[in-house]
Amino acid sequence: MRMRKFLVVLDDSRECLNAMRFAAMRAAHTGGGVDILSIIPPDEFNHWIGVGEVMRAEARERIEAHFNVFAKWMRDRQGVEPDLVICEGEPVEEILAHIRRTPEIGVLVLGAGSGKGGPGPLVTAMVKQAGSLPVPITIVPVELSKEQLEEIT
Repeated sequence: MRMRKFLVVLDDSRECLNAMRFAAMRAAHTGGGVDILSIIPPDEFNHWIGVGEVMRAEARERIEAHFNVFAKWMRDRQGVEPDLVICEGEPVEEILAHIRRTPEIGVLVLGAGSGKGGPGPLVTAMVKQAGSLPVPITIVPVELSKEQLEEIT
């Protein structure tokens, strides 16, 4: 039997943190793994070629720095060693592509924002795809406390 993985998206949103926590806690409690997917939007590099390459390298460095913070917490607190996947493209397409090429993915975990902006563009877009996804989506509210997350995982 292969290990089930939780797929979580790393971005600059506040709700991303609770999604990371939830994925790590669930993985720890179920003997699963975590894939952390970070997507670089293509429009960041539509400049001159040399500048685009520098910006791409800087984006990867920023992503790896964020990943290292989450990975250390997952290792130290949950005993989970996450895998980082960086790709370039449109978020929904890249999430779907990663799920299709990684049969171990069992659950997509997304963080939902609160307030005027609603749950966020990624949650809104992925929920529209939910009926045709090969895996379930877990949506983690930004307002849940660490204690509440521990209770439900």
